[in-house]
Amino acid sequence: MEYKYITPKVESIQPLNDYKIFIRFKTGEKKVFDASSYIEVGKWYADLADISYFNSVHVAGSTIEWPNGQDIAPEDLYYDSVPVDEYNSQINL
Repeated sequence: MEYKYITPKVESIQPLNDYKIFIRFKTGEKKVFDASSYIEVGKWYADLADISYFNSVHVAGSTIEWPNGQDIAPEDLYYDSVPVDEYNSQINL
């Protein structure tokens, strides 16, 4: 089996509860990314703990970014997120 690595591009986003972000990629895929682990990674991401600041996330180029410059690589957003259907099945248990 051949593994195909893509460089994803974020098309649109919407912050959700519990430090999660709904992401629509330019491939048409819809996924949910859990950003909570980034909050615990030193001072650079500490601002994200403030939910109003977290919700100020926006699309910047091919990825997402917050006002003070924090960002997450688009590859991390794509490969570390779950498809919306899978996410919905997890929360509807």
